[in-house]
Amino acid sequence: QVQLVESGGGLVQAGDSLRLSCVASGRTFSSISMGWFRQAPGKERELVAAINWSGGRTSYGRTSYADPVKGRFIISRDNDKNTVYLQMNSLKPEDTAVYYCAATPPYRSRSTNQEDYDYWGQGTQVTVSS
Repeated sequence: QVQLVESGGGLVQAGDSLRLSCVASGRTFSSISMGWFRQAPGKERELVAAINWSGGRTSYGRTSYADPVKGRFIISRDNDKNTVYLQMNSLKPEDTAVYYCAATPPYRSRSTNQEDYDYWGQGTQVTVSS
């Protein structure tokens, strides 16, 4: 069982930056692929970014990004801290949403499909004003 706790959301102005963090419980973090999803009011939840499991103490993992955030958002992980980050730069009002981190079962590759993630955090609100 993996528990995920997000933090770092808030109210910012367009053009500002925020960094979201998600801390995972358990000893298997290095073998888990992680994703950040978001859900805006009245819309479906969608993938923002995902990073592959990397094994051992290495914090490298292959990444994927949704087109609207490419070049602005960066996903990274620190296996020593059981934490995945989402650095969000040049924020836009359309980035306003509840952001969720999610984890796959061990040794599953990163995925754009929500059904491939078994564990979810409670979400953190990001609001970008114009």
